[in-house]
Amino acid sequence: MITKKIIIFMILIGSTGISTSAYAEPQVSAIMEKTTYTYCERLVYSIEVSEVTGDLAIIHIRDGAGGKSSAIPIPIEKLSNPIPSLHAFEKDIFPLGKYFIDIEYSGSTAILEFDLVDSNNLCISEAMQPVVVRWINGEFTDGMLISGFQNIVDKKLIDVPFEITEKNIDKLNIPEWVKSIGKGWVMGIISDQMFVNNLQYLIDEEIISFSMDRINEI
Repeated sequence: MITKKIIIFMILIGSTGISTSAYAEPQVSAIMEKTTYTYCERLVYSIEVSEVTGDLAIIHIRDGAGGKSSAIPIPIEKLSNPIPSLHAFEKDIFPLGKYFIDIEYSGSTAILEFDLVDSNNLCISEAMQPVVVRWINGEFTDGMLISGFQNIVDKKLIDVPFEITEKNIDKLNIPEWVKSIGKGWVMGIISDQMFVNNLQYLIDEEIISFSMDRINEI
C-alpha cells in the first residue's frame, strides 16, 4: 500500500527524470537537472512532449518498496513544460532511497527515476512557512514565531537558549525590520541558512529578548 509520505511527495513535486516511449505518438519525456538529490535540495525538471494535444499528463510515483501513489494530472500547455518544485526534500517527509516516476500522455509513456541520498544538509521545515507568514501579517506574536522555531526546526540549525511559555510568549520582542528578512525567505530570495543566521545573531546579542521584563525590573 502506498504510504502517506509518498502521497505527500507526489502532491509536492509531480514528476522528474529522462525517458521516452519508443513507439507511441505523440512522445513524452522528462528532463531533470540531475538524478541524485540530497535533503534541502529542490527538484529541477520539465516535461517534454512532441505535440500539444490538450490532454493532461497523468503522473504516478513509486518508491523503492513498490508503493504507488494515486494519479495526479499535470497540465501540458507547451512542448517544453518547466515544473519547478516549490518544496525541498525534508528528512521528516521523504525517506532515503530510489524513486520512480511513471508518466502517461496521450498514449505515450515514460518511466523515470532518481535517488535521494543522505547528507548533513539542514533546512527549515516547510511547516514553518505558514507560521512566518502569519507572523509577518501580525497574526502571530514574536514569541509565537520563536516558539515555532523551537518546536519545528532542528536545534542544530538554530539554538534558542530560553524557554517560551504561556506567561512570556507575548512579551518577546523582535525588531520590526526583521520581518523584511522573513518576507525574503518566504519568497525564496533569502536562504534557510541566511534566515536562521540572522535570527541566531539577534538572539545571541539579546536583541531578540524579553525587553518588557527588563523594563519592569528597572
